[in-house]
Amino acid sequence: MANTETTGTRLHSLVLRMSTFWAVVGGFVLLGVIVANVLSVLGAATINKALPGDFELTELGVAIAAFSFLPYCQIAGLNVTADIFTSGASRFWLALFSMLGAAVALGFGALLLWRMYLGMLDQRDYDSTTAILQIPLWWAYAACLVSLALLVVASFASLVNSLNDMVKG
Repeated sequence: MANTETTGTRLHSLVLRMSTFWAVVGGFVLLGVIVANVLSVLGAATINKALPGDFELTELGVAIAAFSFLPYCQIAGLNVTADIFTSGASRFWLALFSMLGAAVALGFGALLLWRMYLGMLDQRDYDSTTAILQIPLWWAYAACLVSLALLVVASFASLVNSLNDMVKG
């Protein structure tokens, strides 16, 4: 695959930078989850007291981190592909397949964004919280919504980039 930073549109480059930043934020969230789990295990092993709500932090943190990686995977072209079937395809066909994949990602991203937004409103309206730490669940939904909105933008930028490649190829 070509280097998207030098061959993509300006929109593509901007979204790639934003998605990279957001994925790094997700990586730090995941690192925080790891630290919390290590502290919990060490506390349980040494002073017989685990970190309260460690599993709640793990659930929320891993969900936030996983969603934060989606836009980067889309814009950087790092989603799973079936290269064995396309290894002999021309640039035009590769761009067409890429465009179709971006269109599907755009559709699913928009659908997930819409439904997660409604889910967040329900969680907020019903004051749903975690059992031990009483963290409002809608906070995690809000973080995931940022990721999904960025996924929609990344999918659109990928779609535009693929269209440009089709015209050139």
